[in-house]
Amino acid sequence: MVILLDDALTQIDLLASERGLARHYRIGALARGVDDPNVVHRIEAFSGIGLRPYSPAHLRAKSLPGGDREVTWVRRTRIDGDSWESFEVPLGETQEQYLVRIVVSGAIVREQVVTQPSWTYSNAQFAADAAAGGTLMVAQISDRFGPGPFASMSLAA
Repeated sequence: MVILLDDALTQIDLLASERGLARHYRIGALARGVDDPNVVHRIEAFSGIGLRPYSPAHLRAKSLPGGDREVTWVRRTRIDGDSWESFEVPLGETQEQYLVRIVVSGAIVREQVVTQPSWTYSNAQFAADAAAGGTLMVAQISDRFGPGPFASMSLAA
């Protein structure tokens, strides 16, 4: 059996309100009827994973004078990010936003949305969170999908 994947293969267009809803699909040769025994009937729900932003990369923290920490990361993109010619990859979203979370023992104890790939973590906040064995997590936010997967690092004191 040979399956030809060419330009005729396209992504299913779904409205944002249709994501996650179960839909019926019949898959088979175009020349056969939908009741042909070789046509497969599937019920699928798609959550729009193709719209999900990638997790940030190179999550780092460095100490600042006074004891605060500057946490930085590098954003990634799903759209036109393969060129090595540009200074930075295109944003691929209408705005640049990240969700920064501090999680201690499975509970979110601190959460903030920032608009640049950095966040200042005060010394007092760090001392409280690191003492409890916390984790710092960062996800890029998409207007169409919401937060993507988180990059994380341990809060070692």
